[in-house]
Amino acid sequence: MSGGGINDWKSTGGYIVFLGTTPISCKSGKQRTVAHSSTEAEYKALADGTAEVLWLYYLLLDLCFSPNFVATIWCDNLSATYLSANLVFHARIKHVEVDYHFVHERVAKKKIQIHFISFKNQVVDVLTKSLPHIAFAYLPFKLHVNNSPST
Repeated sequence: MSGGGINDWKSTGGYIVFLGTTPISCKSGKQRTVAHSSTEAEYKALADGTAEVLWLYYLLLDLCFSPNFVATIWCDNLSATYLSANLVFHARIKHVEVDYHFVHERVAKKKIQIHFISFKNQVVDVLTKSLPHIAFAYLPFKLHVNNSPST
């Protein structure tokens, strides 16, 4: 997720879903509404990523593949990470109530787990932000994107 644009103040959110080390789904785009805070914007992106992970999980079940793991979602906003498991923060962010309940319920039922990751290692930033050259060179490596061999 990145800060709002100067024309409309809507944040850019996104996610990349991996199956093992292979990216199988991704999305990046402006969020539908203006966020009141970076935590809200991150939490909206977290809810979108959670919905995608659950859709893919149930698709795997329909294909008779029974995943025996809890999906892990990495979030680079500490407040959004804490919010997914801690009801105490709820009163401070009433405006994200629907996303909050959606993600929190999945965490409570152990369908997903949310973990913090440093912004330096947040792979999805390659899709949502202008990055310095070093980060732009490093993050695609974590996506397992390689230059194609010359012919």
